Amino acid sequence: MKPLKESSNVTRLPGAEDPRLREPPHNFEAEQALLGSILVNNAAYQRVAEFLRPEHFADPSHGKLYDSLSRLIERGQVVSAVTLKTYVEQDPAMKEAGGAAYLARLAAASVHVIDAAAFGRAVHDLYLRRQLIDLGENVVNGAFSGDVDETALQQIEVAEKKLYDLATTGQTEGGFKPFRMALTEAMTAAEAAYGREGKLTGVATGLVQLDQLLGGLHRSDLLILAGRPSMGKTALATNIAFNAAKAYREEIVEGHPKAVDGAVVGFFSLEMSAEQLATRMLSEQAELSSEKIRKGEMNSTEFDRVLNVSHELEHLNFFIDDTPALSIAALRTRARRLKRTHGLGLIIVDYLQLLNPSGKSRQENRVQEVSEITRGLKTLAKELDVPVIALSQLSRAVEQREDKRPQLADLRESGSIEQDADVVMFVYREEYYLTRTEPARRAEESDQKFNERHDAWKQRCEETYGKAEVIVAKQRHGPTGIVRLSFEGQFTKFGNLDVGADGPVPEF
Repeated sequence: MKPLKESSNVTRLPGAEDPRLREPPHNFEAEQALLGSILVNNAAYQRVAEFLRPEHFADPSHGKLYDSLSRLIERGQVVSAVTLKTYVEQDPAMKEAGGAAYLARLAAASVHVIDAAAFGRAVHDLYLRRQLIDLGENVVNGAFSGDVDETALQQIEVAEKKLYDLATTGQTEGGFKPFRMALTEAMTAAEAAYGREGKLTGVATGLVQLDQLLGGLHRSDLLILAGRPSMGKTALATNIAFNAAKAYREEIVEGHPKAVDGAVVGFFSLEMSAEQLATRMLSEQAELSSEKIRKGEMNSTEFDRVLNVSHELEHLNFFIDDTPALSIAALRTRARRLKRTHGLGLIIVDYLQLLNPSGKSRQENRVQEVSEITRGLKTLAKELDVPVIALSQLSRAVEQREDKRPQLADLRESGSIEQDADVVMFVYREEYYLTRTEPARRAEESDQKFNERHDAWKQRCEETYGKAEVIVAKQRHGPTGIVRLSFEGQFTKFGNLDVGADGPVPEF
């Protein structure tokens, strides 16, 4: 068989051996032995079907033959040198290779069915090596190119993503697992929740009523936290992030650190800078207006309080990435890196609509772009086995209704967001709308009628002052309902509200 042709578009570094003088790694004999074993015993195919694809073969003819074999076997047909005779005689490439006589030689070169998996792995390993060579050439040529639209950092992120995708190609760990194994994992989580304060299976938010309704933030879940501007989405997200990072505690299990409470938090802030987020957290914990902190309008006591809080916060397992216009591919790359280096336990994205789709896959249709982003976030949650909280904007349709409590249909580009999310929560503060809608006197309205309406408005303002609602509109694995929280606007701080023994208000 003829060796593969090397790419001619190769930039050779000074003093380096010309890669075109070397053949890409391959083993035609292993490919022949594997194909021969499948022809002799179709059961050999089942040992390699999960990870081996036609494009993994170095010889294109072998890849075409494997593709034909796999399609026939998947249909339930018996495949042999005899049944494939008509096919090879009609295919020019196979006819050139020797036709039916070549099939007979493959059958003669077959290995035992038990060895088929080892030969298949060898073929796959050589494919990965060839892909590594191509990737390296592309990285070199891309670095030499003068494309002003792609920075060096973007090239690094693309290369890292391709390298990661290549590393996971052909992995078979994600196949079927016995039910007893899944049952053991479920009981391990239940046992951990039973022994944990608060009886939660997921990461605690630090907001008691919300934790009761959700059971904590569960691994591999995508949670959408949505609301209109100024409702407090970012404030609630930073409160949850702080509580999770502060509660982080790990133990050494079988020689490896394992989180037993809280989480290492990765916060992707596409809207606010890291400094602004840090100022918010200082304001929340020091209970001092963020405006005062920014302007320096503090007395010595207040400054000492902020300083002491900053010393307490600097050891938090909390990491901020404030890169604007981040792509979903770059976000995945950075989250994987943080997981690898620090043991990531919770991801927060502020906010979803500011993310860009991956590289050149951008769509003209914004709904399709958001669909790719939400699918990417859900895939990331499952891949890293951590909860992902993504903040989202709501459409203006909310403002047109008399009752301005958000609904699932109010999500911008809602179809994919609602579908991919495991939990959808809305932040709602009636106080925000009431303070902006002071009743005006109507034409021909008596003083008494106007005063009654104005008094009712004032009473409602007093009742809702400092209060907020988190509306859990969707929960794939639990009930929906409304959680009432306290909200201190000057500190952008959410807290627990004493709602009595009944806990969260369920929806029916």
